[in-house]
Amino acid sequence: MAVRGHPALRLVLRQTLRGYGGDTQKIRQFSGVGTSLVYEEYGDPQKVVVQRETNIPGLKEDQVLVRMLAAPVNPADINTIQGVYAVKPQLPSVPGNEGVGEVLEVGKNVESELQPGDRVIPRVNALGTWQTHALAASSDVIKIPSGVDLVTAATIAVNPSTAYRMLKDFVPVKRGDTVIQNGANSAVGQAVIQIAAALGMKTVNVVRDRTSIRELKEHLTGLGATVVVTEAELRKSEEVKALPPPRLALNCVSGRSGTEILRQLTPQGVMVTYGGMSRQPVTAPVGALIFNDVTLRGFWMTRWNKEHFSHPERLHMLDELFQLAQGGQLRPPDHTLVPFSNFQEALKNAMPSEGMLGKKQILIF
Repeated sequence: MAVRGHPALRLVLRQTLRGYGGDTQKIRQFSGVGTSLVYEEYGDPQKVVVQRETNIPGLKEDQVLVRMLAAPVNPADINTIQGVYAVKPQLPSVPGNEGVGEVLEVGKNVESELQPGDRVIPRVNALGTWQTHALAASSDVIKIPSGVDLVTAATIAVNPSTAYRMLKDFVPVKRGDTVIQNGANSAVGQAVIQIAAALGMKTVNVVRDRTSIRELKEHLTGLGATVVVTEAELRKSEEVKALPPPRLALNCVSGRSGTEILRQLTPQGVMVTYGGMSRQPVTAPVGALIFNDVTLRGFWMTRWNKEHFSHPERLHMLDELFQLAQGGQLRPPDHTLVPFSNFQEALKNAMPSEGMLGKKQILIF
């Protein structure tokens, strides 16, 4: 069975090459099997995703051979497998949009700085990171700095990048300004808190009430949150009222929660919607539109990446994020490391549950 992911991608080598770093000619001549996760139809990830051995052709002159090290299970991955995401890859397909791998070998015509031993992350969407090894065009991966911890590297390209772009691209917020967001305990929300704090911005962070609300508030405050409130507390919070009115609102919940943070905006403020976890539409109060002239925008990291495939701004963004991470100002989300062979456990624990998502599941190869 041929397994498709990104067109430049093929699947992989024997597990015996897991730590291989020797004779490059031996790698080029080897033709064997490797292990990947595959789904042939859309549906419940726990039912449609299976582990398979797949064949790999020889390394082409413009390709790199990558041994995957770690790959997270993101909500977009789950939605893609379910068939409800905006991107629907050709089936059968290998899931996984994000991850970090180690270059084992480069083709003889690869002119970039890539060398065996370098660590790389995908440049393209739907590369198919849930596999032990992959072949990809050298232009489809990005070399990352040495010394970056494994979890940060595996999770840098989606959630922190989304947070970074929303803070940079819609409103010229500056040090001392206020940003409000809902879903603040999500992976993107936690990245917003930390990046905003590093840039000197104040954040109002709205979360759903729960039995562990005190612990959650302490956790987010420890990341740098200025104020953490529940949806019920937002309107009457004296802490919120004491801050400058926000010029930027970040909405991943929509429905009533989105409406409430929209009401907090200063005149001519902007609300950016990047998710709809409530599965309810965005509703804007007429008064906010007429009297405050607020603007509603949307953001999708996949589209931004396609539009900036080889743009220097993409590498500049990643450089800044890695610098924040290495300086201790950007920590990876709460997570659980799951051996690749236990992928069903990761899928189960990555499914949405009441009270938002739990710890991010990260497959380790």
